[in-house]
Amino acid sequence: MRLTRLLLLLALCATSAVAKPLNVLFIASDDLNVSLGCYNHPLVKSPNIDKLASRGVRFDRAYCQYALCNPSRSSMLSGLRPDTTRIYGNGTPLRKNFPNIVTLPQLFKNNGYFSGRVGKIYHYGVPGQIGTSGLDDEPSWNQFVNPSGRDRADENEVINYSGPHTANLGASLAWMAAKGEDAEQTDGIVADETIKMLEAHKDGPFFIACGFYRPHVPDIAPKKYFDLYPLEKVTLPKEPVEHIANIPPMALTAKPLNYGIEEEKLRLFKRAYFASVSFMDAQVGRVMDSLDRLGLAENTVVVFFGDHGWSLGEHGQWQKQMLFEPVARVPLIIALPKGKNGTCERPVELLDVYPTLADFCGIKPPTNLEGKSLRPLLDNPKAKWDLPAYTQQVRSTGDRQIMGYTVRNERWRYTEWDEGKLGAELYDHNKDEHELRNLAKDPKYAKTIADMKKLLPKTPDSAALSDAKIGTPKKKKN
Repeated sequence: MRLTRLLLLLALCATSAVAKPLNVLFIASDDLNVSLGCYNHPLVKSPNIDKLASRGVRFDRAYCQYALCNPSRSSMLSGLRPDTTRIYGNGTPLRKNFPNIVTLPQLFKNNGYFSGRVGKIYHYGVPGQIGTSGLDDEPSWNQFVNPSGRDRADENEVINYSGPHTANLGASLAWMAAKGEDAEQTDGIVADETIKMLEAHKDGPFFIACGFYRPHVPDIAPKKYFDLYPLEKVTLPKEPVEHIANIPPMALTAKPLNYGIEEEKLRLFKRAYFASVSFMDAQVGRVMDSLDRLGLAENTVVVFFGDHGWSLGEHGQWQKQMLFEPVARVPLIIALPKGKNGTCERPVELLDVYPTLADFCGIKPPTNLEGKSLRPLLDNPKAKWDLPAYTQQVRSTGDRQIMGYTVRNERWRYTEWDEGKLGAELYDHNKDEHELRNLAKDPKYAKTIADMKKLLPKTPDSAALSDAKIGTPKKKKN
């Protein structure tokens, strides 16, 4: 009898000692410029993202694999590089090329987690597909919500500075000071629905993905967020004009520079971008406050990221689909329950998020993942890390498609267009963080170029590129 009781007691102790599975809150922002749009910027106010960064590890050198929504998100959620997914444009669903892929949220779903999505996680066009599933992946989710708010309904009031993309608001310098309160806008609804999902599944385990739409154009936010930014404080980059001559033409998309739009309009648009960042940040704060209120923070991994950067006048350029630092670099914060906090300056990739979450949640990932778990850097943000980061971009030239690759380590960025035949770029970030001096033709840096060149991947064959649904920047929908 005593032995039976002892065995029962031991069994109960063993059961209570089993760790509760970690939850995942996966927060996405769309087209967020990390260098100008968050992380304690002297002008832009993003207190909630800053607060989240203080409770986790902020990766200051995180990079997307492709600076366009669908290729970037498909890469991150599949754990595969764009050259593996063969997705280089916004028109191809992930499963068209990989029908049996196990995506990041699907991995959690397959392992007993509730998997839910609110808003934009996989790609769909903004603003045209707001309120739809777009290119979403249904096998990834147990539940999904497609919000649509007043910003979408009042779209006819948007101010559009057009540039070359007049007919497509998702690729134009367009903005609006929205009527109504936060809760009436699409991102406000995203926050509300995410909070409801957290409340409904607070007993876990869950993988809940919260996809915000801003600051993707058209930049729309309630007026109070515009009031944070007096126009006289919003400026454009001051750069030596002559540096443009040393940049390969393939690297630039805004031709003429700044689309030929006058400075005052550019500053008005940039203020709207800042307002959209602060509006999105406020919604992040609401979601995080709910996580704390529900007592979930102690058992939830929080990931905040942007799918790619966004240029705000650097080199006379705007938008994305480039290989410069403001476009390739992304915000990435990972906050573990009772984990380390701090800033990590090692180059990492969005591709690394999939294996990292699988690692910390004790789930065996697929064997074909091309990223690496960031556990060493989450354990010690200053740990040794020798891996570089890669971003790529397709361009159309004449009757063919060519590829541009850039490789980034802690000091250098090296870029080649069409294996260097259409130009190369080398920037020393220790001395030139704004990439104003292209050193690729300077013989003093021949060894550095040779070393960086060895790191570049092999370009896909021309047939693979020509078969891909790519198109030129002017034709792509965002």
